[in-house]
Formats: sequence, C-alpha cells, structure tokens
Amino acid sequence: MKNQYLLGVVAMMFVFLQSVCGQAKYVFFFIGDGMGINQVNITEAYLSSLKGERGSASLLMTRFPVASMVATFSANADVTDSAASGTALATGTKTNNGYIGVDPELKRLESIAEKAKKAGKRVGITSTVPVNHATPAAFYGHQKRRNMYYEIARDLLLSDFDFFAGAGLYNRDILYDKTKVPDIYPQIEQAGYTISKGYDDFKANAGKSKKVLLVQKNWEETGGIPYAIDRTDEDLTLKQITEAAIDALTRDNKKGFFLMLEGGRIDWAAHGNDAATVIKEVIDMDDAVKVAYEFYKKHPKETLIVITADHETGGLTAGRGGMNIGVLQYQKTSQDKLTERINELYASKKGNVAWDDVKNLLIETMGFWENVPVSWKHEKILRDAFEETLAKKRDIKDHNLYADNSLLAAKAKQVMNDVAKLGWSTGSHSADFVPVFAIGAGQELFMRKMDNTDIPKNIMKAANY
Repeated sequence: MKNQYLLGVVAMMFVFLQSVCGQAKYVFFFIGDGMGINQVNITEAYLSSLKGERGSASLLMTRFPVASMVATFSANADVTDSAASGTALATGTKTNNGYIGVDPELKRLESIAEKAKKAGKRVGITSTVPVNHATPAAFYGHQKRRNMYYEIARDLLLSDFDFFAGAGLYNRDILYDKTKVPDIYPQIEQAGYTISKGYDDFKANAGKSKKVLLVQKNWEETGGIPYAIDRTDEDLTLKQITEAAIDALTRDNKKGFFLMLEGGRIDWAAHGNDAATVIKEVIDMDDAVKVAYEFYKKHPKETLIVITADHETGGLTAGRGGMNIGVLQYQKTSQDKLTERINELYASKKGNVAWDDVKNLLIETMGFWENVPVSWKHEKILRDAFEETLAKKRDIKDHNLYADNSLLAAKAKQVMNDVAKLGWSTGSHSADFVPVFAIGAGQELFMRKMDNTDIPKNIMKAANY
C-alpha cells in the first residue's frame, strides 16, 4: 500500500509539473554541425570586437536560460563522425561511425522525428547542406553507410515527412553499388511534394502544398547553398528556411510540429580551418534561432527550442597568448571562394599573373596590408605560395574533407588565422564537448552535463511522443 501511495504521489506530481511547465507542442531542434564550445566562443568574441569591447556581445542562443555541455563519442570511437552523432541525436542510441539510423548490429532505430509523425505532429527536416547528408539523414534514413545517398533519398520519400529543405540531394541517380537508377526528383514530385527552388518560389507557389522540398535556387550550378560570407540576395539562408518551415508546418495544424534545423556548413568551414567563414555560419544559425524565438514568444508554454552540435570540428583554440579576432571582419570571402577568384585572375591574365595582381586581390578579399597587418614572415608565406603556383603556372591543391583549394588561398587563410591568433589542431573532428542551450516547455530537462543520446530522450519527454 505504501508503495502504491508513493507511486500515486509521483504520478500526481508529474501531472502537476506538466500543467505548470507545459507540454512541448512545438519543438525546434537546432544542430550546429561541427559547432563546439569554442566556435560559439570566438563568434561572441568577434561580435564584441566589432563594438570595440571585450567579451560583452552575446548570441541569442547563449542567452537562453539553460546552458550546458554534451559528450559526443560514438559506439566504436572516441571521436564521432556526423552519421553516428546524428543518429545519437535523432534516436537516443549510440551507433558506429558511418551508420545512419541503425544500431551497431544494423537494426533499424526509430527517430524522434518518426515518433513525432506517429504522434500526429507535422515534421520538418532541414539543413544548409544536402538533405541526404549525414545529420539530416539520421532523422529519416536507415542505411549501413552514410554515403548511400540514393538509398537515403528513397528513405526520405518513405518517411512521408511534411517539409524538407536544404542544398538539394547528393548523387540522385546512382546506387551505392554504382547501378544507374531513375532520377529521384520526379519520384519526389510523384510522392506529392512541391519542389520550391528558392525562398521566393516557395512564397509564390507552395502556399497550398501539404508537402514541400525547398532547395537553393539553381543549386546544381552553385553547388548548393553558399557560405554566409559569400552569399548574394538570391541565395537561401537558414533564417528563410526556418520561416518557410514554420509557415508550412503550422498551416491548418492544431497538433503541433517537430522541426530539425541544421547549420551544416559550420562543419565544412571548420574542416578547412577557415575561422571567418565559421563565424559567419554560426551567426547565420543564430539568425534562424531568432525566428524560432519570435515563435516561442507567441507560444511560450507550448514551445521548446533546443540547440546543440553533433561534434566539434577542427580542434579550435580561442586565442594563443592573446587574441586579435577583429581582423576577421576584413575577410570578405571564404577560402573556397578565394580559390575561385584566384582561378578567375589566372584565366583573365592568360596565365601571366604578376605578384602585384595577387596583392591587389588579397587586399580586396582579405584586407591584407591595408587593414590587416602583414609581417615580413607572413608576406613571405604568401609570396612563396605565389611563386610555387601562379608564377610557375602550376596548380597545387590544399585538400580538406569538403574542398580542394588553391595553395595560395589556403596560405592566405593560414596568415589570417595567425594574425587573429587562432589555432587549429586538426582538419577533422575532435572529442571536445559541445554546447546545449534550451528554452521553453521542458527546458529544465537540459540543466546538466549530458551525453548526446540524452537530448532526444529529453525532447521526447517534454513533447510526450
């Protein structure tokens, strides 16, 4: 009898807490791919420097009432990849690196998004990289290899989720075994999805659509959504994706939604150790968080916003005996875009590029000499790269996971990091902790150091999936 009484009291307390704190009818789950604690730290330091201050500026996400840290190891490695960490964040279960939506024995795992769909919620999965890339794929895909892109795209169709957005789809007509198969896009349309090419197209033509795939306008020509530092007004942003998702998921919907939003290119920039580009990607994600926060203010008792990362990328060190991070404001392009500009310069000069031509380009794109002090040592690094490549009409590449950049562009980025006094220990992932921030219904569930598998479990508790 005593045990039954205690169970009754616990049950009553649970009901009471739910009534006070509210149930998460609307869930925003932001994932900054590669966004470790120092990626957030240097972004805030950068914003402070623009104000001529030290340590005062804050991103919106860091002002949320709950902030803690998360461990990210996978089932078979201390340093996770995005497939295993994405699966952990999507399902609450550890798996091996490279696996998507399955456990180490390749048994299918049900994701939080799939549970939300079963609970009658509308579901959106979005990213600034291809929608069948590892992290977004983990919320609907179930494959033994993260690069089974066509098979994952087929899983997208089977999910029947309501809204997808990102930089198109990888390898849309080739199976993992290289067998040619039909183009996936007509299949997406046959499954009832309206494909919107850009935010303006979405607003003009997807107003009555029950299912939507939003992609970058002319994404096949541009290679996807450009880095925030390189974008034009024509390019899609994570903020616009968030606005479009809210529009699509709340239309004639009284049951609520689950929405995952990935800032995927933070990771890509960090693989290239490109600090200025990383910072602009973190700011881009925080701008999307602001959209979610405005929604939260209208539905504070029913909305939960959670922000975390799948892993840290680059082993970023915030300062080396000091910091001069304000110089990054003068970098106007990513190292990838700088490579394009160098190639265009070479073509326009028909291979006869002078050092003064290179200096003028670096003044324009990196602010060197005019706004960013360049020591003799740094100028020698740049001049040596010029002599080894353009002067000898040789194309030497600097490789990272997502780009092959010109040696000169890579050295320019290296000089900028050195002037800013930022360090990188790797071009890959690290085992560093990542942050978690939360606000809204169920925020108290995130008030401790956690494993990444705890996050979806706590979201499911808050939302009662």
